[in-house]
Amino acid sequence: MLDLTGKVAVVTGASRGIGRAVAVMLASRGAHVIAAARGDHAAGTVGDIEGAGRKADAVALEVTDAASIDAMVSGVLARHGRVDILVNNAGITRDQLMLRMKREDWDEVIATNLTPAFVLVQATLKPMIKQRSGRIISISSVVGQTGNAGQANYAASKAGLIGFSKALAREVASRNITVNVVAPGLIETDMTKAITGKAQGDWATQIPLGRLGTTADVAAAVCFLASDEASYITGQVLAVNGGMYM
Repeated sequence: MLDLTGKVAVVTGASRGIGRAVAVMLASRGAHVIAAARGDHAAGTVGDIEGAGRKADAVALEVTDAASIDAMVSGVLARHGRVDILVNNAGITRDQLMLRMKREDWDEVIATNLTPAFVLVQATLKPMIKQRSGRIISISSVVGQTGNAGQANYAASKAGLIGFSKALAREVASRNITVNVVAPGLIETDMTKAITGKAQGDWATQIPLGRLGTTADVAAAVCFLASDEASYITGQVLAVNGGMYM
């Protein structure tokens, strides 16, 4: 089993779905997880982690507020002295066809899905450079690789994470910091539960493995990239999509 004992991992959007699964699995591998979400929404995630005998802190974070990010990171450094793993996961959708998409729908998605990765990396990069180690992992999407009608804003934000990560990987590799992306396909989450059985069946026909993915599938990929076993992997996109896009 991948061993992350002694590592401090910050996970944004950790209250549900992929973020919650990532936080729980990182903790199960020995990391002390900082579960970040709005208000007290990460409390349930931390309860699950501590109930399993692992370590986690719930922190309030508004990812669109740079001051909130700086305060969160400062608090983590004051308490733990380091940040070893950063998982940029927080994200939203505001789907609409281009001719009907409002400017605020575009701005809100970019401000939530893409810009916080920049702010979080700037806040955590100095301690990672000082300790000469770090793992930065961003959660993109198959839509960021293929595009999807009605999701120009979402696709742009997720493709932006890929370009951002590749550029950053080149900048920090000499400091023993790796930067990678996990790009999930169609995953069973609260959002996909709203899709009807027929629609899910239609989607499944596009997936060679014939099923939707699980949040645990994505979390396992994140844990691998966060581990020492992935120390020679950087600037890469790990697709977790059942073959939906190759």
